[in-house]
Amino acid sequence: MTPTATSLPPDQPADNEPYVLVLYHSRYGSVQQLARLIAQGVAASGVATRIRTVPAVSAVTSVAEPAIPPQGELYCSMDDLAGCAGLALGSPTWFGNMTAPMKHFWDNTTSLWLAGTLQGKPATVFTSSSSMHGGQESTLLTMMVPLLHHGMLLMGVPYAVPELATTTSGGGPYGASHVAGSRNDQPLHPDERAVCLAQGQRLGELVQQLRRP
Repeated sequence: MTPTATSLPPDQPADNEPYVLVLYHSRYGSVQQLARLIAQGVAASGVATRIRTVPAVSAVTSVAEPAIPPQGELYCSMDDLAGCAGLALGSPTWFGNMTAPMKHFWDNTTSLWLAGTLQGKPATVFTSSSSMHGGQESTLLTMMVPLLHHGMLLMGVPYAVPELATTTSGGGPYGASHVAGSRNDQPLHPDERAVCLAQGQRLGELVQQLRRP
């Protein structure tokens, strides 16, 4: 099955059904678009998906986000992360690194690290930046670091995906990416979309391979 740009896979895996967690933070919507495309790619492999985001953080500790966001995906729980069979992790590029909300989320996963809950599970990363050389590769690489500490198996995008050799926008072997423009108003390029779909499908196929007896 070939995923389409408008179809969004169901977000309610059946009980005991393996699922890929697509976890992202998005400020202007670009990373959310990438996340949903990656989820479509995962669904094309026959694996269920669960799309989640993280709440904003504030220097004013008395300010708290509501437990359920007013729009978009639900906030990720530790159970969502612990129960996944694979992970796609996405964040905008902020100063060449993941955003503070996403870093804060991972800073609170010590209990899963101590239990080795994520060890041996495949993971992949994706990002968006306002400019072509805004730090996409350093963001993708540094997003991999906590996943390595958790013992996850990192997966990139192979050059068998033809768009990697032709793209003049986002997308690379470390993971899908998007160049959003200085006003964050640039639509996803077809090459960027193709890399997202291929990355998600490859992750789903890897989940299936690792679960075979």
